[in-house]
Amino acid sequence: MNIEIKKSQKPVKYEDALRFMEKRLMEIDQNKSNNLIWILEHEDLYTAGTSYKENEIIDKSIRILKTNRGGKITYHGPGQLICYFVIDLKKGKKDIRKFISTIEETIVKTLKYYEIDSFPDKDNIGIWYDDNSKIKKIAAIGVRVSKWIAYHGFSINISNDLKKYDAIVPCGIKDKGVTNLINIKEQNYDGIGDRLIENFISNLKN
Repeated sequence: MNIEIKKSQKPVKYEDALRFMEKRLMEIDQNKSNNLIWILEHEDLYTAGTSYKENEIIDKSIRILKTNRGGKITYHGPGQLICYFVIDLKKGKKDIRKFISTIEETIVKTLKYYEIDSFPDKDNIGIWYDDNSKIKKIAAIGVRVSKWIAYHGFSINISNDLKKYDAIVPCGIKDKGVTNLINIKEQNYDGIGDRLIENFISNLKN
């Protein structure tokens, strides 16, 4: 599997990222380009997936950008690592559930390196952390599949402003919290993007 790795140092506008991914999807479908893994950050932004509900917006003054990814409402902003991808599933078994599991395993393995134990939940998509018996989300996953090519991606909270989540019901889940890595364990996370890419590529090959 040929994969282009893209790493953006400056924040990327959500709309620009989406256009880039959709263009790449068409190119991959026509065998004109390689798969993509793209690490970046967004400026402050709330996005809503295809299954969100209006009552999940607590602060009605915030701007919500509706998207075509799966999932509900989430927040993006500085201090949050975004991993976007455009990956052709046609060459494999066309197994979306397995692909989601690959993402989950990638995040869990990456956080394990930083001595943080996290886990997926079959009922609530994403990666979770047990904070003294209070379950909190550490990573969100939102995927769309078109022409058997998976795109959009996942995000990991590193040092982002958790107060921003007060304006919404994050991912439509009311009885669980949200946290970030720096809250769990204060350490240097500078290399986390590279480690994530390494683990993702390794898991995709399995």
